[in-house]
Amino acid sequence: MNIKNITLAAALMIAAGTAMAEAPYPPETPFVSTQTRADVKAELQRARANGEITVRNEYPVVQQPSSHLSRQQVQSQVQQAGNRTQGLYNGA
Repeated sequence: MNIKNITLAAALMIAAGTAMAEAPYPPETPFVSTQTRADVKAELQRARANGEITVRNEYPVVQQPSSHLSRQQVQSQVQQAGNRTQGLYNGA
């Protein structure tokens, strides 16, 4: 009797597990594109021309802003900022 109950319980657990495994989560939704193939190709060419596509898998691509300051001006700004924070804790 005991073996029969254990076998029945195991069979019910397996049946419940397989029934749950069939339902995809999240539910699958069909993909419908709103762009034509020509639109996608044009967008790809524009992105390549602007340098928005990288060679490696680096995401997201961040464009660095161009600076109008010279190297000497930036170094003087760093020195001025360092003079103001000498009394503060700067890390180990």
